[in-house]
Amino acid sequence: MKIRASGLLLHPTSLAAPYGVGDLGPEAYRFVDFLQGSRQRFWQILPLTPPGPGSGQSPYNSVSAFAGNTLLISPDILVQEGLLQEGDVFFDPDLAMDQAEYEKAFELKQTMFDQAFAAFLRFGPDPDYEKFCRRNRDWLEDYVLFQALKKEFGPEKTWNEWPQEYRNRKSGALKSAERYLGKDLDRERFLQYVFFRQWMALKQYCRQKQVHIIGDLPIYVDYDSVDVWASPEMFKLDRSGRPIFVSGVPPDYFSETGQLWGNPVYDWDYLQEFGFTWWIDRLGHNLELFDMLRIDHFRGLVGAWEVPFGDATALNGHWAATPARELFQTLFKSHPYLPVIAEDLGEITADVREMRSLFELPGMKVLLFAFADRDGTNPFLPHNYTENYVAYTGTHDTNTVRGWWTQETTPEIREEVFAYLGREISEQELPWELMRLGMMSVARLMITPVQDLLALPASSRMNSPASLEGNWLWRLTPGQLDAGPGEKLAALTRLFGRG
Repeated sequence: MKIRASGLLLHPTSLAAPYGVGDLGPEAYRFVDFLQGSRQRFWQILPLTPPGPGSGQSPYNSVSAFAGNTLLISPDILVQEGLLQEGDVFFDPDLAMDQAEYEKAFELKQTMFDQAFAAFLRFGPDPDYEKFCRRNRDWLEDYVLFQALKKEFGPEKTWNEWPQEYRNRKSGALKSAERYLGKDLDRERFLQYVFFRQWMALKQYCRQKQVHIIGDLPIYVDYDSVDVWASPEMFKLDRSGRPIFVSGVPPDYFSETGQLWGNPVYDWDYLQEFGFTWWIDRLGHNLELFDMLRIDHFRGLVGAWEVPFGDATALNGHWAATPARELFQTLFKSHPYLPVIAEDLGEITADVREMRSLFELPGMKVLLFAFADRDGTNPFLPHNYTENYVAYTGTHDTNTVRGWWTQETTPEIREEVFAYLGREISEQELPWELMRLGMMSVARLMITPVQDLLALPASSRMNSPASLEGNWLWRLTPGQLDAGPGEKLAALTRLFGRG
């Protein structure tokens, strides 16, 4: 954040690939080349952790805070590595190319993963695999056992519905499970090893191309996750293991009744007593994977909106204080140059602003929020920015710029946009005009979702927070970035000193 720069937001699932979902294969490397060719320094993604059952494939609802989403493993790279033969790789020609088809992708890839695992076993000992398992043992062993038990007892059952000896992690029961589920554990360890190997290879390629990766860290984990099962004492649970409170946010831009996320909330007294070790480990793990890290819902680290378990909406929640200052002092001791971005959108109070300022953490400015007022004081208007911010046209939770314009604006807002730009423009021009506003601002970093780079309509939106249907599906089609936006983006980037 010491230089002016810009980048693009695109999750790997949104890349083109013939297997039903984007992955870490050839198209990911092509996208890095596109970033370099268009003078972009940053690639921002969403969380890489594995979505849980019933989450609608949301990367923000994960079964682990540490594991990788193995659906992102590229069969093409497995061929390059000799773990698959050309004839082992297949795909369904009827798969949609412009949307992710997660279930079909899962079915296709599991068969190929079985073949790759069998080849791995035939090859004999792999020192890199053994090193990976040793280095990640603290989270890996619980994770592979959790996944094997989920398969054994049925993915529809949460961990607190398992037989008591497994629910309560009785030593004898876990050792017995490790014996009779041994092959499943080995397969899951192998897939985690492959995922992280492919990811680190892609990260190294980014480094060669002078592209930095911005990762994303949800502050909460799912109730039905290995993190809660393995360490229930870190969360506010009752004696039966059920949440006392769950996470959410009060009414805001996205919802009149607030958002009820349903994650268990942290027992911050316990975490502080043990030196925030879990958070130190989690940050360290993520900073090995990314060059910068956006902390989603940063506000929740300063004060958590706790909703009584069982409520239908988030309206009856309350703010609960957290030891935020002590947490960040501890994190900065472990990671002195903590390269994080604070997602400070929504209802932001003075204590949140104070914490961000105290630790000099960059915040976020979203241009779609800028035109609701008519007096020039809206903090999202570019003339009100200061340097220590990341500017966005929109985020993964907002509409595309064109979708916002056609579905969410009023005549008054449109008039305000035209007045701010100094002229009337077409719907098709608007995304690039907002990009220009962000690029020319003093914000050190400007990030544009690829949907806005391509001036796509609302049908290309990534996520609607108020809806559980139709999210996380949008994908690039093959060659969609080849039609010239790179040259235009490079010129805009150079013009405003961000290249």
